[in-house]
Amino acid sequence: MNIYDFEAINMAGKTVSLSHYKDYVIVIVNTATRCGFAYQFKGLEQLYQQYKEQKFVVLGFPSNQFKDQEPDNNDQINETCQLNFGVTFPLFQKVDVKGDFQHPVFTYLTNEKGGFLSRTIKWNFTKFIIDRNGRVVKRFAPTVNPEKMQPIIEKLL
Repeated sequence: MNIYDFEAINMAGKTVSLSHYKDYVIVIVNTATRCGFAYQFKGLEQLYQQYKEQKFVVLGFPSNQFKDQEPDNNDQINETCQLNFGVTFPLFQKVDVKGDFQHPVFTYLTNEKGGFLSRTIKWNFTKFIIDRNGRVVKRFAPTVNPEKMQPIIEKLL
């Protein structure tokens, strides 16, 4: 099993198989536009712009599971990400990243790479790097800025 076995619904309402990103280096991140870490959108977008021609992609998954920091609907989230944060990397519709209704992508990610003391995602902007074979390589805490992932991304590219 790898990340390519899963699918998610994009902001346009279309189901996307993550096999579409086969042979890519992928960063998957749970996002929230009203989170104190929302400034990380800029760093994630910079990584995406810098490396997208080398088959690198950032995939954003909004979630409202942490202190109601993503209460808007998918259209509003998409617009906020584009207009306020300049996001051009792919965004998917809002999902649960923990709990009884956890999206299968995040069940897989957290089973592959646990966090500090537990496997559960504890906050917005938890980041996972996936290699070109669809395997989870590394998990980064919300407090880790995207630029800190650059050496690993470059190595995988």
